Amino acid sequence: MANPVLQRELVAHLRSPRSFALQAAFLALLGALVTVAWPATERIQATNFSAARQLVELLFAGQFLLASLTAPAFAAGALTGEKERKTYELLLASALRPAQIVWGKWAGAFVPSVLLVVSTLPIVVLCLPLGGVSVYEVAAAYLTLLAALACFTMVSLVCSAWFPRTTAALVSSYLMILPPALLGVGLWYWLDRISAEYRLIGFLVVVPLAAAVACAIMFAAVARRLRYPPDVGGEGRDVVDERRELHEAVGLIIQRDQFPDRLFAPPKRTDLLPEGANPVLDKELRSELFSQGTLMMRLVIQISLLLAVPLMGAFLYFRPLWAPWYIGYVLLFNMLVGPVFSAAAVAGERERRTLDLLLVTTLRPASIVWGKLFGGLRVAGVLTSFLLWPVVLAWLFVPEYHANLPTFAAYLAIVAVTCAVTSVIALACSVVFTKSTTSLTTAYLAVVALFLLPPAADAFVQAYLPATEAARIVHRLTIASPFSAAFHLPLDLGDGPASVRPAEWPLVGGYFGFQITLLLILLILMMRAFRLRYAAASGLS
Repeated sequence: MANPVLQRELVAHLRSPRSFALQAAFLALLGALVTVAWPATERIQATNFSAARQLVELLFAGQFLLASLTAPAFAAGALTGEKERKTYELLLASALRPAQIVWGKWAGAFVPSVLLVVSTLPIVVLCLPLGGVSVYEVAAAYLTLLAALACFTMVSLVCSAWFPRTTAALVSSYLMILPPALLGVGLWYWLDRISAEYRLIGFLVVVPLAAAVACAIMFAAVARRLRYPPDVGGEGRDVVDERRELHEAVGLIIQRDQFPDRLFAPPKRTDLLPEGANPVLDKELRSELFSQGTLMMRLVIQISLLLAVPLMGAFLYFRPLWAPWYIGYVLLFNMLVGPVFSAAAVAGERERRTLDLLLVTTLRPASIVWGKLFGGLRVAGVLTSFLLWPVVLAWLFVPEYHANLPTFAAYLAIVAVTCAVTSVIALACSVVFTKSTTSLTTAYLAVVALFLLPPAADAFVQAYLPATEAARIVHRLTIASPFSAAFHLPLDLGDGPASVRPAEWPLVGGYFGFQITLLLILLILMMRAFRLRYAAASGLS
């Protein structure tokens, strides 16, 4: 505990307003869930604890997902922050051993997550007298939660050690953490249906042991990388040698002169820029995308396609009525990847002290905004489209889908609008905030609040406050979510009522109207902000 890295990290985390605000929001959200879902009856019958058990299960599932999403926020910038502040080499040259540095960074990021979990104990203890859940199940849930958080924190630290920028480390962390987090919630409910005893043994023994082994392996890998660091030794390392990277790359290799790679990463220009071309867009696609290497890009493509194969088979072929779930996976992927390529578009110019230089060029503000927007939107759109070809193939090869052409066309339209919305929101955050990490984090929060919070609130209210005015109001708010729009499109497989998904066209139409309005408002505000900044920069010049 005398580790100076640990002491510095704890002071930095626990004294920051962000930590206080995060814990307050975390407890407020869980407290609101318990308050709304609290049984309305004054006395619960001893023979029926289903309502109380459902409440505690919901509390643990929500707590696990929220804590999993906050773990990368504490750990993804642990080492990349040192690289960005140019203190990484000073840290490695200190008297501390690599293992001490890794331990300090990991524990410094893990302790705030532990505080989030421990602070929910009063809420859980308040629910225990309702019955339906044993103390052993509560202990298993908390032990599993802490073990998973320890593993997720170490995953984020690994990404922080391998990437040069916090944004890349943060995105890669979420990409690796979200699948096991969602799988863990599914196993928690599935094992409860099979056997509560098996679930207790699995989450008390198997999960903690697996997490401990994974943490030990990743700890050794990060310590070895710090002992023999390949990313120190000169300021010129900020510029990536593409030939060397392609030669050393493992797995997927991006060939910029071949299809489909040139769609999102065209080759470097060897001739003069054509007359009338947008130099901002050309620079974003041909240089900015590769300025920090292709490791994050290759991870995004490989992991997304690896997950798409089983989901495609399960949701599009074996269970055709579950086709919206695959669309939900595509939307979730775009939510994760879309903001990355736009959140640093303007904030990165501020960090490099080049924004005013860009504004005093002969380019108009509209050209700069559209160049930044289409640069990020093109990459996010192409990466997302890689996951849409199974939808087109499913419509071609599954006869039951042939009569649902309008629905499948609407699926593609929903994904396209979502791509535009995520990129525009991220670019708006980049215009407002001065740091890329702050811009990306805010964009994620905005997208989650807009896309996931309304359907989650609707499902929660329908389960605990059905047929009320509040339920109807919350249901109307789901027009902001592409997930709700995808799940309310009609799907008729022709095998009777059990194979028909009813439509709710007002909600689907409301989604397109709401998102198009939001896009126009954000674009107008960004144009106005750029014109004001352009006028100020022109006056100074």
